[in-house]
Amino acid sequence: MSAASSAEFVAALHDYQPLVRRVCRLYCQDADDRQDLFQEIVLQLWRAWPRYVPQPDAKLSTWLYRIALNVAISNLRQRTRRPAAVGLEGEEAAYLMQPLDSGAYEPEEMAALYRAIDRLSDVDKAFVLLYLEDRPYDEMADILGITQNNVRVKMHRVQEKLRKQLVHT
Repeated sequence: MSAASSAEFVAALHDYQPLVRRVCRLYCQDADDRQDLFQEIVLQLWRAWPRYVPQPDAKLSTWLYRIALNVAISNLRQRTRRPAAVGLEGEEAAYLMQPLDSGAYEPEEMAALYRAIDRLSDVDKAFVLLYLEDRPYDEMADILGITQNNVRVKMHRVQEKLRKQLVHT
């Protein structure tokens, strides 16, 4: 890889690091697991970078999301084959559940939301993440490899699942 290409990768990673960290946060409750997942995603992005070809009709963030979500889901499947780790509780859990850029919600409300999200399937979590990122349906469809109509239907179903879970908590 050329020095220019390496510099472009570092710049892209710097710009999209919050995106990758949010993927990690959604798929890992433990801080050490999040850091491990972050490093694995960065490694896979680095390996794929030489094959990345910018497209006029596609965003770099779409490419990054695809890789990050695929790595996160694969990592989660590998972790679920091992014994489950002890969950976080108390102040540490409340701190980790706070939104990255907003203090609008109480820690317990955010903790309840993340517990509800955690009970979703891997694919449903991806929909939630993209929705929370305010990604338009056409971009969500590109990232997930499905039609826009399918995105709308699945988003509605995921939102209903979350509403039901939050009402029952």
